[in-house]
Formats: sequence, structure tokens, C-alpha cells
Amino acid sequence: MRIAAGLTGCSRLRCYGAAMGIALSERTLRLVDGRNYAVLATVNPDGSPQTSVVWVGRDGDGVLFTTVEGRVKHCNMLRDPRVSLTVIEWSDPENYVELRGRVSITPDVGRQIDTQLSWKYDSKDPVPDRAGAVRVVVRIAVERVAGRAT
Repeated sequence: MRIAAGLTGCSRLRCYGAAMGIALSERTLRLVDGRNYAVLATVNPDGSPQTSVVWVGRDGDGVLFTTVEGRVKHCNMLRDPRVSLTVIEWSDPENYVELRGRVSITPDVGRQIDTQLSWKYDSKDPVPDRAGAVRVVVRIAVERVAGRAT
């Protein structure tokens, strides 16, 4: 892996580019399109799992969310692009879908995706990020789907 000179911490790792994922069913897309929270699982450096609750959206069949560079999930995904994302239906928690795949990470220019997700979930603009924060969009190329909403 090539590492840019002068960078430190997880920012020294490059972003992975994910390939095209499998097509998702209408039931799965309805869950992703709804105001349903998701749990993202990444892999820590010691191999243990790390989970975070995230807002999710999509770009066509692509599932996406945002985060800020330097957060644990971001560093984990830079090091190992494999993730699991479980989307749970708000009104029926037994209806869920687990999406496993690999991520690609790109800048969230102008916080466009973050703002869209904030309006979807909170019906308002997002709160400002900390000074100097760099927000990124994480897209999952889904390789495997499991759960009741498959």
C-alpha cells in the first residue's frame, strides 16, 4: 500500500475503491430508503469488532453514509474495507437486512450527502462539524445480503 509522505495516523492510509455490488431487492431498498437506523460493523486493528449507529441513504443501488476523517470507523475502513451494515426497520425491529461488502471513500464536497441524510432523519440541516473536520462519503459495494428483508 502506498502512503503519502507527511501524513500521520490513519490519514496516511489510502482510500479503497470498491467494485460494483450486487443488486438489492425492493424490500431491502425500502428499508434503506426509510428513516431506519443502521449499525455499521468494522474491524479494529486487533481483529475485534467496532460498531457505530449511522444514518444511511443510497445512490441508485449503492448504499452510503457519511463520517468524519480520523474517527475509529474511518480509520478501520481505510485499513480494512470490509464492513457489515445492518438496517433495522423502526416500526418492526424483527424486519432487518444485513449488507456485507467493501467500501470506497470519497470527499463529501459541501457536505451534500450529510445534509441530505440530516433532512431525511432530522428534517433540518446538520449541526456543524468540529473546526477542521473533513467529512467523507462511504459507499458500500454489497457482496452478500442476509436477513428478513432480503
